[in-house]
Amino acid sequence: MLKKKNRVIIDQVEFVCLSELVPQDHLLRLVDASIKFDFIYDEVKDLYSDTTGRPSIDPVVLIKLLVLQILYGITSMRQTISDAQVNLAYRWFLGYGFQEKIPHFSTFGKNYERRFKESDLFEKIFERVLFEAIECGFIKADAVFFDASHVKANANKNKYVKKMAQHRVHKYKRELMIEINADRESHGKKPFTDDNDNDSDGTMIEEKEVKESTTDPESGMFHKGEKERCFAYTATVACERNNFILGVKTAPGNVHDSQVFTDVFQDVIEKFNDIKAVVADSGYKTPGVCREIMQANKIPVMPYKRPMTKEGYFKKYEYVYDEYYDCYICPNNQVLKYSTTNREGYREYKSNPKICVQCSLRMQCTQSQNFTKVVNRHIWESCVEYAEDVRHTHQGQDLYRRRSQTIERVFADAKERHGMRYTRYRGLRKVQHYLTLLFACMNLKKLAMWKKKRGMLPPFSRTFPSMLSKFMKLVTINKIPLVGLPA
Repeated sequence: MLKKKNRVIIDQVEFVCLSELVPQDHLLRLVDASIKFDFIYDEVKDLYSDTTGRPSIDPVVLIKLLVLQILYGITSMRQTISDAQVNLAYRWFLGYGFQEKIPHFSTFGKNYERRFKESDLFEKIFERVLFEAIECGFIKADAVFFDASHVKANANKNKYVKKMAQHRVHKYKRELMIEINADRESHGKKPFTDDNDNDSDGTMIEEKEVKESTTDPESGMFHKGEKERCFAYTATVACERNNFILGVKTAPGNVHDSQVFTDVFQDVIEKFNDIKAVVADSGYKTPGVCREIMQANKIPVMPYKRPMTKEGYFKKYEYVYDEYYDCYICPNNQVLKYSTTNREGYREYKSNPKICVQCSLRMQCTQSQNFTKVVNRHIWESCVEYAEDVRHTHQGQDLYRRRSQTIERVFADAKERHGMRYTRYRGLRKVQHYLTLLFACMNLKKLAMWKKKRGMLPPFSRTFPSMLSKFMKLVTINKIPLVGLPA
């Protein structure tokens, strides 16, 4: 039987409660019950005046607007405000009633520039959510998974200028230079002099030519493999077995992943003392990173790294290193003796050209005009070899297989569901703040869902029936006629 909907009903007045219209299992209700946002008041109280000026927009509301934008992958604050005007769940989460006006979309931007930009508010929010997960026992940090992913900057890739830019060298470069000079002196060679400029705190500084965007100068030109060349930022993230993010650091897109690793790694090991293994991809399999992990008494778990040798030539692993005599043995059983240690920290082992010129395997070994084969070995190569040994253990294989379920899943969710593929913000600090809050929201969402599954959320209180009963009692006592209401 055909039935037509009576649209007159949409114009009638109903006695309803906003809280009753939000389902009990709604994500925002779970998020609101999982953590109290009142701690934000203590973090921002120094940014507001107590006596002068007009009453401000509630800072918790401003942060919750950004939380809504991230949780639901909304592309802009303007669209977030537009959705909040008509979405009852959004209004309930913000604490706004049916008739209250939602703040203008520019309100957050003004407050960020004037108050939040120079503060550590977003880092505090990230730490507060992570602390709540720790208190609930959801963190299992015996193994930490590291990786980095790029975020497209809000800049045209064709608008740039080439210039010489100064940048700080990784801190282990100075430690490496000390060991290089010690190694050279032990072999009877002169130490190198420090040709690099130094900052006021002694940090080494180098100059290199870079492509600087005219739109967002703090971004960097990102080009890796078959990926599109573009200006971008790089987010280095660490997570644990249950996919809770433990640390995040943002850098320009032209900075290598291994250079940002130290900042995130040091931050994570300071917070968690029970870390036993560090799992990372082959981009982090460098002597410096492996050494840093081993110095912290952690196990480096990294995959096989393909040799960079040309096709048709002997691979480096086919040259056997003799640690006792400090030399290499080539595939033809000839000795390559130590020659020198260069500025990059590599010991050079050279063959005897008188033997190589008559060798039948020379064309697979070297085509140098002086008939000399050179094999390089980093002075921290033993750390890489230890990581290679770990790769063959059952523990190392099991941990590395979990990368697809942990850190790679984190980046997949961040890009597909929370808008991390590109950023509308310009400037390293703004992007760092946004990504920090993004991963804090991902932790918060997981925290809320896990608390629900384990029955750790407070019971849902139904306030509407009690309010209705009080209203009806007031009507009965005062004998107010009810027109249009059912008996």
